[in-house]
Amino acid sequence: MKSFLRRIVLGVAMVGALAAATGAAIAQDVSIIAVTHGQANDPFWSVVKNGMAAGAKDAGVRIDYRAPETFDMVAMSQLIDAAVNQKPAGLIVSIPDASALGPSIQKAVAAGIPVISINSGSDVSKSLGALLHVGQDEYSAGKAAGQKLKDMGGKVGICVNQEVGNVALDQRCKGFSDGFGGTVTVLPVSNDPADVRAKVKAALSSNSKIDTVMALGASTAGEPSLAAVGDAGMTGKIKVATFDLSADFLKAVAAGNAAFAIDQQQFLQGYLPVVFLANYAKYGLIPGGNVPSGPNLITKEKAAQVVELSAKGIR
Repeated sequence: MKSFLRRIVLGVAMVGALAAATGAAIAQDVSIIAVTHGQANDPFWSVVKNGMAAGAKDAGVRIDYRAPETFDMVAMSQLIDAAVNQKPAGLIVSIPDASALGPSIQKAVAAGIPVISINSGSDVSKSLGALLHVGQDEYSAGKAAGQKLKDMGGKVGICVNQEVGNVALDQRCKGFSDGFGGTVTVLPVSNDPADVRAKVKAALSSNSKIDTVMALGASTAGEPSLAAVGDAGMTGKIKVATFDLSADFLKAVAAGNAAFAIDQQQFLQGYLPVVFLANYAKYGLIPGGNVPSGPNLITKEKAAQVVELSAKGIR
């Protein structure tokens, strides 16, 4: 009897091991491609990529991240078309310009490839056929930031936009202007921190009434804007806030030299779509709607707690 029981236990164990091995093999066969507009010199997208890598590891799937070298919608649409031709188990896309990228995204949907959008495009994601969107509502986030800066006494502001033409960033500026209620001028800049610093400094020099600077990216625009305010000898006097996080900007917030940063938790924008698409490929499971990853205002009281995770590429 004992010998018989041992054979049964051994048989069950072997079946379990075989099932686990088969499940792992199936998981490893799941390949997901991500195409975003994130530029190589923007640390924000490094955090997104870190989230995708963590999601792929946890879900046991493969992730291939792709992005154009510059903010180039033609190049991005070509990357999406190339991804569709590879027939992945899932496609993750950002949608900074729906008119330019929409046809390529719709081709993916028509080919039976499940699509999840992230970061930008929450307003058009569903109409293009995506399963859902992971990100924040950019206009609402901008409006909340504008209201906060108004409450802090701001009356004349500039909105530093490092990607003019990116609909999501345009919505941030519009929301900021509506929430702020005072005078707001959009300052177009490039993704070069030196260019941002020079143009913000010039704007401050040309209008001494500017008391508020709203940047749309921590490393690319927020930190250089802080430096420009310092160049003007106005550190702590002109309120500087930014979308997204960087360790150095958070240190400035903690020190009282910057107003706040808006955390949209981009790690989750990378992590969650990979896990969602993995479960969709394996089990047909998917959330029933969009997933808001932000906004969350990081003020002086919270900043010190977030610095370490930002330096690690998580926040």
